[in-house]
Amino acid sequence: MVSSRVVTIITAGSSPMKRLKEEAKESGKLIDATQGRKTRSIIITDSDHIILSAIQAETIAQRLDEEDSRLYPRK
Repeated sequence: MVSSRVVTIITAGSSPMKRLKEEAKESGKLIDATQGRKTRSIIITDSDHIILSAIQAETIAQRLDEEDSRLYPRK
């Protein structure tokens, strides 16, 4: 399941996040999924890959929660 691989989802834009993005690029662990749009969030995975997304962090978190709910319904 994809959501189990996500460590955190953070909002892009701050200086530490820009450094994180540069370090991932240099180490070959940066995945740019923005399709040329503005980076709105950064997803960090358990494999230390950094994924840039044009979707808001809150929206991604909500979608992952929905996926979990579908796969593992609460009783």
